[in-house]
Amino acid sequence: MSSAFKQQKLPSWSPILTVGTVLPTFFLIGVAFIPIGIGLLVSSNQVQEFELNYTACKQFANGTDGPKKCSEVIANHPEIECKCRVNFTLEENFRREVYLYYGLTNFYQNHRRYVKSRDDRQLLGEIKGSTECQPFHKRDGKWIAPCGAIANSLFNDTFLVQRLTDNGFKTIPIMETGIAWATDVNAKFRNPKLPEGEKNLSKAFEGTVEPPNWQNPVWRLAGNDNDQNNGYQNERFIVWMRTAALPTFRKIFGRFRHEINEENADYHSYLPKGRYQLIVTYAFPVADFKGTKRFIISNTSWLGGKNPFIGVMYIIVGCYE
Repeated sequence: MSSAFKQQKLPSWSPILTVGTVLPTFFLIGVAFIPIGIGLLVSSNQVQEFELNYTACKQFANGTDGPKKCSEVIANHPEIECKCRVNFTLEENFRREVYLYYGLTNFYQNHRRYVKSRDDRQLLGEIKGSTECQPFHKRDGKWIAPCGAIANSLFNDTFLVQRLTDNGFKTIPIMETGIAWATDVNAKFRNPKLPEGEKNLSKAFEGTVEPPNWQNPVWRLAGNDNDQNNGYQNERFIVWMRTAALPTFRKIFGRFRHEINEENADYHSYLPKGRYQLIVTYAFPVADFKGTKRFIISNTSWLGGKNPFIGVMYIIVGCYE
């Protein structure tokens, strides 16, 4: 049967572009973009942020800072745990919620072979990996869990943040949960099923080995053998597995607990200004690819983290319109 739709004869309207119609349209777009850009920029500027480069921090042992950099120590002796200490000062109170990030430079998580080097079926609870993970799919005849280059290069520095009080430095608890995308946690990562009657997560991963660059197996990512925030469902691991688009990036490490019983009740509303020290268990090497490592403290706005780029671009486009 013939119809106007099938014969492509539906009625249509095409605007006639003239100076009198185009210029007012551009003007209205510009008028709209400029206040939107200003609003976005103001919102971004309200985000508080502190950043510290700790790439060259020196080994800390027996209460003193040693002469060697931790980057040199782990390069020559990767089996040694190197800790370093960096003192810093927050000049203002940071409104809650306050988050802790790590940042890397010159690390290309967007390389095609790197991005493909994972097995999503394995991350959903299968023991076996796949050839997509080569050369990080098997070791000593056993499946690597989790397999692939992304998992093998997992960021493994850890941070301890301490605040100076009248009684000396006091450690601030850092929460490891609530930092990954809910869709990733609920739909994309699952641990293998535990055998009937077992509660130790290691039993679910029997017959597998950890990636070559890991010091501990996957069932001990949270520092214990239970199934809470552990294995493939460890949120720091999930955050790392979502690859970055650019070689300079940051990823969330944790969030500060504000509900603890602090001597300073104001801590429930913000992270107080003052003197702090950062103790780093330094394990992630960056010297080989000439990268740097950063420690970042930040809160957020309704738009997320600090990012003036969008607001600036709106203002520029509005001005040119």
